[in-house]
Amino acid sequence: MSLLLKNATNSIWHAFNALCCDKSGLVVKSKLKVLTANIGTLLDLYGVEKGLEHYRSTSDLNFEHFKYYLQKEVFSSLPDNITLTSIQDFEARVDEVCWLVCKKDLILREKPLLPDESVFQLFRVFCMLADLVVESSEIYQVLMHSSEVGKVVSEIVNSVGLEWNASEFEILSSSVRAFRFSSFLALIETKYFGDGCVETDGLVEAVQEIFRTYLQDVLKKGTLMKRGFLLPTLREYWFVLRPTQLNYYKSQDERECCGSISLDTQCRVDATSRGMRTQDKAHRLALHTSERTYEFAAYDHRSRLQWISSLHLAIAQSGCREGYQRTLAARRRAQREADALRLSEEHKRRTSQILDMEMTRAQLQAEKMAINLNNSISARVAAELQAKELEAVHREEEKRVQMLEETRRTLERLLEEETQAKRDEEIVRNLQGRVLREEMEHREKLERLQEEQKALLELEREKRMEFEKQQKDKEEQLSEAQQRLQQLEDEKQKLDRELKLAQEKITSSERSKEVLEAKLRVMLPQLKDSGRICRALSFVPSTKERPAFAEVRSNISANGLKRSEEAPH
Repeated sequence: MSLLLKNATNSIWHAFNALCCDKSGLVVKSKLKVLTANIGTLLDLYGVEKGLEHYRSTSDLNFEHFKYYLQKEVFSSLPDNITLTSIQDFEARVDEVCWLVCKKDLILREKPLLPDESVFQLFRVFCMLADLVVESSEIYQVLMHSSEVGKVVSEIVNSVGLEWNASEFEILSSSVRAFRFSSFLALIETKYFGDGCVETDGLVEAVQEIFRTYLQDVLKKGTLMKRGFLLPTLREYWFVLRPTQLNYYKSQDERECCGSISLDTQCRVDATSRGMRTQDKAHRLALHTSERTYEFAAYDHRSRLQWISSLHLAIAQSGCREGYQRTLAARRRAQREADALRLSEEHKRRTSQILDMEMTRAQLQAEKMAINLNNSISARVAAELQAKELEAVHREEEKRVQMLEETRRTLERLLEEETQAKRDEEIVRNLQGRVLREEMEHREKLERLQEEQKALLELEREKRMEFEKQQKDKEEQLSEAQQRLQQLEDEKQKLDRELKLAQEKITSSERSKEVLEAKLRVMLPQLKDSGRICRALSFVPSTKERPAFAEVRSNISANGLKRSEEAPH
């Protein structure tokens, strides 16, 4: 199908150019087989790459020949009545395959700001709006006109809340008429967002919004209230309008789709007030499809008018074979070509007028000379000669104009190359300046870290001195405790000796007692025989006296209690 190939031509060229190693515009067939097989697989075609061996007698192909082969062998198998949604789906798949081939060369840059997914979205927008330009018989280029670049970049800048400077971009576009994708990406990442004025997440969301607008033909987004099927109540949804369908979601993140309404040329939309209160009648609208009628309500009159206008546009575009944004881009492209043709014709017309004026002036001069000379033959001959000379001058002037045109085109090409070189040099200088700034920031950060490290070392030194002081105090306390322990040990040994001496005294007393008791037993029968008991012979004391060993034990207990109280805890 020629329409799908037309939409995917620019992305296929990027993949073709990535396979071209020597930049000659020719790629060997063995590399093109892989690309052709992948594209054919996306379209449920297998073995389409085998025909490349028998296509032309050369071992390599230029892009025009490869495009012709794809048109005849691959895309021609698609039916002509394919829907717009299917075309956009196939186009997205082909763009993804081509992106995988050329991705390595396109995302290679010094300071990447956008993630690869956002770069791929910008790549698809670029391929949609760019033009395939012929540089020579073998070499092609895909370039995006400066007006399209300004339109896309201004929408991104405005969507993140920045102010778009149109005059500054006009100065840039006056020197650079067209941009390659690498230049387009560098313009966004370096010139407008390279200073870090916008967070990366915000820029990613802005690029995603541009991608949805251009590639997915999102005509309008917003909140509406929808009347339920079973209960006549209004419920709020987030609506996304495209030329072929109207989807509604639970929330603005568009993760959970609650339903989809298909749109075709038979649908119609109008304002309605059925079942509404007097103050709400101006905010109700109805969408009539072939299956049923859907009722919606906006929050204000202006929103309702915007939705009605957008729905009319979507219904009108639902029967088209080409996307709405592609149609607008084609109109802008045709307008640029018409303006260029008009300027060229205006230039030719002015040149022709100048030549006609010179011819008229020459003729008048010749006639004047002829009148002055009257009927002189020599004058007529001179006039004829002058007319011939003027005609020769006219021819020379035409040749000179052609040479000037060639020179102008050559100078424009050289100027464009010089401008491109200057712009690349400016980009390199900006990158070098950024590297120097980052180096200064790293140096300042390193100095701050050194100061913090010195402060930490000083704090650690103070803590170590305090710890040494505490350790010294602990050692002194330990020494005192050891001395006290030694003193207690000496007292214990002394008490042990006293206890041992007391025990020896007790033993000696017991022995003396036993001896006295033995003597008493011997003497007691004699006293009984004598018939009287003498009190003086009794060795038992008349009063209870405290034994000596009891005093010793009490002293030992008192000393032990005192030692336990004085022991360090």
